[in-house]
Amino acid sequence: EEPLPSEEPQQEKPKTESPASETLPVRPLLEELKVSSVTPNSVQLQWSVPKGSFDSFMLQYRDAEGQPQALPNDGGSRSVTVPGLSPSRWYRFHLCGLQGRKKVTHVSTEALTAAEEPEELPLPTEEPQQEKPQTEAPTSEATPATAVLEELRVSSVTPSSVQLQWNVPKGTFDSFMLQYRDAQGQPQALPIDGGSRSVTVPGLSPSHRYRFHLYGLRGGKRIDRVSIDTVTASEEPLPSEEPQQEKAETESPASEPIPVRPVLEELRVSSVTPNSAQLQWTVPKGSFDSFVLQYRDAQGQPQALPIDGVSRSVTVP
Repeated sequence: EEPLPSEEPQQEKPKTESPASETLPVRPLLEELKVSSVTPNSVQLQWSVPKGSFDSFMLQYRDAEGQPQALPNDGGSRSVTVPGLSPSRWYRFHLCGLQGRKKVTHVSTEALTAAEEPEELPLPTEEPQQEKPQTEAPTSEATPATAVLEELRVSSVTPSSVQLQWNVPKGTFDSFMLQYRDAQGQPQALPIDGGSRSVTVPGLSPSHRYRFHLYGLRGGKRIDRVSIDTVTASEEPLPSEEPQQEKAETESPASEPIPVRPVLEELRVSSVTPNSAQLQWTVPKGSFDSFVLQYRDAQGQPQALPIDGVSRSVTVP
């Protein structure tokens, strides 16, 4: 584990790496790390890569207890949401651009998490679809393309997470905000970028009922909202043996109507930090509707992380 950088390296990097400029035709640039949104327990950061490209990024910061944290991101990312923060607290974030396992450059920024907002409590207790048209109809004339948010639904559940999906049939939103109460009754808020149509909510408790409220925001203002209730799955023991062998026996009678049996292989670790691991895999034949990653945490409790079927990598935080 390497210490967090103590100062901005932009000035010193060109001196040490300029001799290599002849062999590297394009030196990637990492710029404009900025805070796009904050909540009491999360910060959303954005950045740009005006020249070249990076294989991956690593976001480093210290938590409220002063412990170093590291969050890996793939090289195509230009934003990240940092969860699990404390309200009304300053954090300093360092985003490192990597090529291979080597840090090429980094940028830093500071952010202050929001205070616990009394106006967010209590969370709404009724479905807002019936009341929204009455309260927001007067603004429809001033907004030529009123954005509409609908069909919030549960696409998958595990004992510790829920995956939600929604539609935006008309207009666009700058961002979304998902609000819910955790198992202890504490309000939680998860910011989501405006292009997303699904989100996985981790860290939930098994066999517990949750009510989720998804807000569509434009210009910092809430335009629309949809809500849904769901119950997480009950605690299930991790499989004790590899299911591939038993699947073949139980599903062989159905092999005729399934022309291609999908194949999953090459699960490997692409990067690790003190508190996270990034995994990659391949699907050389066929396709899967979804994946679920199972593991046991440091306390020996089983955890399950749902993943959509097109993914080929996941970061376990």
